[in-house]
Amino acid sequence: MSATAATVATGLVERAAAAARPARLGRVSELLGLQLRVTGVDAAVGELVQVQGRHEPLLAEVVAADARGLSCLPLGETAGLVLGSPVRACGGPLTIPVGEELRGRVLDGLGRPIDGGPPLHHLPFVPVDHPVPEALSRPRIDQQIGVGVRALDALVPVGRGQRVGIMAGSGVGKSSLLSMIARGTDAQISVIALVGERGREVREFIENDLGPEGLARSVVVVATSDAPPVERLRSAFVASRIAEHFRDAGNDVLLMMDSLTRVAMAQREIGLSAGEPPATRGYPPSVFALLPRLLERAGTSAAGSITGLYTVLVEGDDLQDPIGDTTRSILDGHVVLARRLATSGHFPAIDVLESVSRVSSAVTDRAQQSDARTLRRLLAAHREVRELVEIGAYVAGADADADRALQLLPQIDGFLRQDMDDASEVAPTWSRLRELVA
Repeated sequence: MSATAATVATGLVERAAAAARPARLGRVSELLGLQLRVTGVDAAVGELVQVQGRHEPLLAEVVAADARGLSCLPLGETAGLVLGSPVRACGGPLTIPVGEELRGRVLDGLGRPIDGGPPLHHLPFVPVDHPVPEALSRPRIDQQIGVGVRALDALVPVGRGQRVGIMAGSGVGKSSLLSMIARGTDAQISVIALVGERGREVREFIENDLGPEGLARSVVVVATSDAPPVERLRSAFVASRIAEHFRDAGNDVLLMMDSLTRVAMAQREIGLSAGEPPATRGYPPSVFALLPRLLERAGTSAAGSITGLYTVLVEGDDLQDPIGDTTRSILDGHVVLARRLATSGHFPAIDVLESVSRVSSAVTDRAQQSDARTLRRLLAAHREVRELVEIGAYVAGADADADRALQLLPQIDGFLRQDMDDASEVAPTWSRLRELVA
């Protein structure tokens, strides 16, 4: 018998022995809040167990262990569970399907298809957790990625592998901006995570905002606001793992997550239920440990790149709220959406003077940087004299930059405004900016 045949035969014997081994069942000993206490089961932290209730079986993830047993977080509704419900170990962590056939598919927060398409059982399954590339193994960001939005491509340029936060209050246009980017980007594939969204808006986003063209080059992961907090939390890591698979295959991936704040809220529910002390605005310490662990998964690697766009729902339009302030310190730039622009019909409502890209000097040349600085200077000069102009107190000739900004204001406004269906390319955007400020 050859070595290969012997290896295959050994594997078959081991799997047959494992299948014939009696299953060891444990019991649910406590039901408290979002946690289950399980005894009599041999499972490690991070692995799954299956609980048989009065209705369908329920998966739960082991998060802690002590002398009293295992603490598990359910990945679904706990209705139908009773004390003494039988529990068995699944023998491993949560796994999800990956592969090229995910393009154009819609998955739930645990990686299961919900779009009515064919099943994905034939695809390889991988654990959700994945090693992050070492810091010194990451190539430097030195190439711009087009996102199809002139205000971003010219004034807040995004590099391949950069991580950017989109900061805004509710109803300012974050989801619409993401859908516009998904259709206009030159990335090879987009992975979109909708975390905590209203159920009504999911289909509208997929069919109207994203459209068939955008969906064909995307993978959408959905965990609506009524999903259990563990599923909402896990959906962010499921989307990141899918993006990592495509990156490791040599692709430039665009990962868009809406919203990072709702991921933090899901972790807050879990942490408070587990007995963590509330800290800043009720967020427990585990939230601030979770954010860098999630955000560092995007970026460059030796094979490809993940460009991350994460929306942050700031409370009361306060950019200094705990989640917004923490994410700005981790990410490589941020885009601010202003409510005053949104309410005036200005789309996209990007406040370019408050938005920053920390890699802009690495992905643009000197001429492009000069043109962007000129336009920023004109916008800043107009902001300084806007109130004086409105009340008729500004005297022409008092400020050369302000005079020029007022003269070019219609052209500047036309450059920064853009319809959702009007995707722009990077090269024409820079040429138009050059003509505007020359």
